[in-house]
Amino acid sequence: MVADYHKGQSLVETLLANGVDHVALTDWKSATEDMKDFDIDNYLEELVVAIDDLGGRVNLVGLCQGGWSSAMVAARFPGKVNALVVAGTPIDTDAGDGPIKRIAHETPMSFYEDLIRLGGGLMRGKVMLQRWKNMHPEQHYVAEHVELWEHIDDPAYKAKTETFEAWYEDPLDLPGRWYLQAIRELFKENRFAKGEFVGLGRLLNLKSIVCPVYLLAGESDDITTKEQVFAAEDLVGTPRGQIEKKLAPGGHIGLFMGSRTLKETWPMIAQWLSHSGSA
Repeated sequence: MVADYHKGQSLVETLLANGVDHVALTDWKSATEDMKDFDIDNYLEELVVAIDDLGGRVNLVGLCQGGWSSAMVAARFPGKVNALVVAGTPIDTDAGDGPIKRIAHETPMSFYEDLIRLGGGLMRGKVMLQRWKNMHPEQHYVAEHVELWEHIDDPAYKAKTETFEAWYEDPLDLPGRWYLQAIRELFKENRFAKGEFVGLGRLLNLKSIVCPVYLLAGESDDITTKEQVFAAEDLVGTPRGQIEKKLAPGGHIGLFMGSRTLKETWPMIAQWLSHSGSA
């Protein structure tokens, strides 16, 4: 769980320690073969059920792909969302010029469809992990091994590395239908930003989001560039005075579990959530 990675390095722990009284974490489980035809609506419906179980009105904190899911719920049911935080989230997938944007537009749908067929109807996590690593091969196949060798006599370093690798090397499988829908409708066609995405029974318009919004991006994030996150400022219906933006040092994963971001940035977000009203 990226949001509750390790004691002392946990977003949940940080929020609780900085004024957020109650935190509920939705944890994505690996998709099984009988889930291969689940689509985005299936996941949005589960999120709505969770909100209703928690009383019907919450503060939503969405990380990466969970950010656009949270924004979709806020657009469809504005009365259910008291405040919205999106972190490392591609709201406008055409913004900026990051590698994920280029890959999404240059790679034909047939390539992704073939991967789903090879995965028996699922997008296998191991396949996605390989593609992520290939974005920075020198880091994953050379530098990390050199660093481990240089610290081979440091038990603390080895323990930290083993903990991270156990998490990083075990990615989740995703429903094939969900994955193809996200690639086609969100990353290729950018329907959500354009107000053309149909979710939970109707067109979802970002202008329907009127609650306070906090936008968090990573300075060196090449998975979700800052432009894709900050574009939301001009797309949501929230008044400018109720929108906060923060560019944090570091890359994508560091936004959610990096020690520096958890120490310097997320306590401010926790306080902002408290000041934005209780849910």
